[in-house]
Amino acid sequence: MLHVYHDGGRANYFRGQTNDCVCRAVSIATGQDYIDVYNLFNTFSQKNGEGYIRNGIHRKTWNDVKNYLKENGWKWAATMGIGTVCKTHLKSGELPNGTLIVQVSKHLTTVIDGVIYDTFDPSRNSTRCVYGYFIKQ
Repeated sequence: MLHVYHDGGRANYFRGQTNDCVCRAVSIATGQDYIDVYNLFNTFSQKNGEGYIRNGIHRKTWNDVKNYLKENGWKWAATMGIGTVCKTHLKSGELPNGTLIVQVSKHLTTVIDGVIYDTFDPSRNSTRCVYGYFIKQ
C-alpha cells in the first residue's frame, strides 16, 4: 500500500513528535484544521478527567471521539471481533475506496482510495491487522 507523509497540519502549530495519531487522522480525513480537532479532543479529555491529549487519547475520550465522528456522518465498520482471526489488513485491495479513518493496534491512520496518509507507514509490510474503520456516509 502506498504511503504519503502527512502530519494533518500539526507542524503549523507544534514542533517535535507526540502520540497524536487520532488528531492527525481525523484532521486529514475530515479536512478540518489540526488545531481545531486538537482543541476539541482536549475538551473531551478534560471533561473526562483524562488530562491533556499530548500522550494519546484514553478510553473515555476515545468514546467521545467515536460519537463525534458518528454524529458527523461517519459510519463504523468493524472488520474483526474479540476472539476472531484477522481477515482485513492494512493492504491494497482489502479496504474499500473512499476516505477511511482506520483503527489498527494502538494507532489510527487515514487511508484515502488505497493510499495511507500518515507520518509513517503503519502497514508493517501489509501485515497489520485492521480492527475496523470509519467511512463517511
